[in-house]
Amino acid sequence: MKINISTPVSQSIDQVWAGFDQHLFSKLAPPFPPINLLRFDGSEVGDEVHLELNLIFFKQVWASLITENVKTEEEIYFVDEGIKLPFFLKYWRHKHRIVKSGIQAHIIDEITFESPFGFLLYPVLYLQFMYRKPIYKKIFA
Repeated sequence: MKINISTPVSQSIDQVWAGFDQHLFSKLAPPFPPINLLRFDGSEVGDEVHLELNLIFFKQVWASLITENVKTEEEIYFVDEGIKLPFFLKYWRHKHRIVKSGIQAHIIDEITFESPFGFLLYPVLYLQFMYRKPIYKKIFA
């Protein structure tokens, strides 16, 4: 399944890229499930991000590896792929794109995932990524 969400922001791609850090990552976390950041190496190839999801009655670890990082004049992007996923996911690939739009940029989240819960999980993930739009707009105003 795929989710694509684009958010126009008021800063250049270089300014937005400079803001893609642990602080932004913490701000983007949705209220549920609560997330404990266990490890954040960054957004370069070989870096890892490990989360612990608190699902009330139990916790799940979600670990991702940064597998791509590309920078051109028109676009900067990196890809994280799940290497240890919570029970509700079988596959995870998230391409974080920052695309030039005049002197401003668009932040595009391109998510591909597989889940044994299929269409039940889609709206939950979609809403969690829609949650990011006002945060992106505020931080990169």
